Amino acid sequence: MNLEMKNISKEFGPVQAVADVSFSVGPGEIHGLLGENGAGKTTLMNVLCGTFPPTSGKIIIDGQEITAMTPKKASDMKIRFIHQELNLCNDLKVYENMYLGEEITKYRFVQYKEQVRHSQEVLDSMHVKINADALVSDLDMAQKQLVEIAKALLFKSELIIMDEPTTALNNHEIENLFTIMRSLKLQGVSFIYISHKMPELFEICDKYTVLRDGKFIETGLFADIDEHKATELLIGRTFVNANLKDENNTAIQPEVVLSVKNLTGTTFHDVSFDLHKGEIIAITGLQGAGSAELAQALFGALPHKSGSIEVKNTVLNTRTIKRVMTNGIAMVPSNRKERGILPDLSIRDNNSMAFFVSKHRKLLIRPKEENARFEKNRKILDIKVDLSSALITSLSGGNQQKVIVSRWLETEANIFIMDNPTQGIDVGAKYQIYKLIIDLANQGKSVLVFSTEFPEIWHIADRCIVMYKGGVNGDIRRSELTEVKMMAYSIGSNLEVQR
Repeated sequence: MNLEMKNISKEFGPVQAVADVSFSVGPGEIHGLLGENGAGKTTLMNVLCGTFPPTSGKIIIDGQEITAMTPKKASDMKIRFIHQELNLCNDLKVYENMYLGEEITKYRFVQYKEQVRHSQEVLDSMHVKINADALVSDLDMAQKQLVEIAKALLFKSELIIMDEPTTALNNHEIENLFTIMRSLKLQGVSFIYISHKMPELFEICDKYTVLRDGKFIETGLFADIDEHKATELLIGRTFVNANLKDENNTAIQPEVVLSVKNLTGTTFHDVSFDLHKGEIIAITGLQGAGSAELAQALFGALPHKSGSIEVKNTVLNTRTIKRVMTNGIAMVPSNRKERGILPDLSIRDNNSMAFFVSKHRKLLIRPKEENARFEKNRKILDIKVDLSSALITSLSGGNQQKVIVSRWLETEANIFIMDNPTQGIDVGAKYQIYKLIIDLANQGKSVLVFSTEFPEIWHIADRCIVMYKGGVNGDIRRSELTEVKMMAYSIGSNLEVQR
């Protein structure tokens, strides 16, 4: 497929999301679309897929101008958009999601067995252990992401748009995805790949196009630039990849604010550690190691079977999340679409939600106070927003994430649990959140960051706890922290050495 988007502009009232952008993709090409959150990447792709019409400009496919593009027309032309915010129905089965709206019928009857068979064939070809007959609600986040990808492969798409497809995938799954992409590329399938992970972009993409503030900046070959140049194009200024953590100015104090003792749950066991005042601990591990469930258990979102959590020498009752919050604990969850945002509420109300639960004591909510609260946090995190009264879904994914982080700044929490806090966020915004985490520690707050990205852990952590098969396999001090050592503990190779 040859795609040309010429002079595309898209306005939402007074806001111009995309301004005079031209963009092209050839057959068998993997094209990286780069830009900070709010740069217009997703808007441009939504125009291509007919989610909404362009204010001006043309879409030309294989030399023919396409007018009045709709999602159905895009699907019929074998264009598929795998969204960052997954579009799966949890109450349906995997195969039902894959064929949703495009069911196989015979004499008006849906051919369920044929749909299950074809769906399973695609899943098996991807080398993933997912049953096509399984309920989507029973899958974890990574498996749901793989189902979205399988859906695009099912209909033999010619152009596949991937918006942050690897956010929930581990290294093995990412390599498997790239193998599939390279195979399809040889068959002439084209990809538009949107990601904030520079190493991935340089590994899998042929060409790049950079957008900034809704405008076209530059296009070219990845072979002709490096990561620093790409970052400068993204943010519009020279970028210094500085180490944010000052080794000689640690904020750690002797006081233990959180003590976890032999905590055991469904997927983790005998987890013990102390978190000190002003300390930042990173907790990591491969998918299935138990770290994701541990994060939820510490906040009371999942029950634990045995062991205890103590806050300032008092056993914490985790039966309700409100009780955990009133004990000064905050949590930024992973998977913001399902666990973070309240999509039917405004940006302002989403920002204040934790305050409403833990601190609000008045009979009425006063918009003036809510506006002041949001405006203060907007400046701290540089949230790009026009109207705080608009629905939070009107924001880009990265700005939604900033709102989720900002809501906890009003609770006066002393302990912050952050599960993949920079998920789907551009490099500039990542550093804003890294700086915020370090600033919180310098103020005497304590932070647990659950992450699988070594550069992220290196930038912020005082030490790193590594989980393997549900247990703690290593507790690495910052002075000894290396990516090789972290990975060795993650895969359990140190245990083999000990034997």
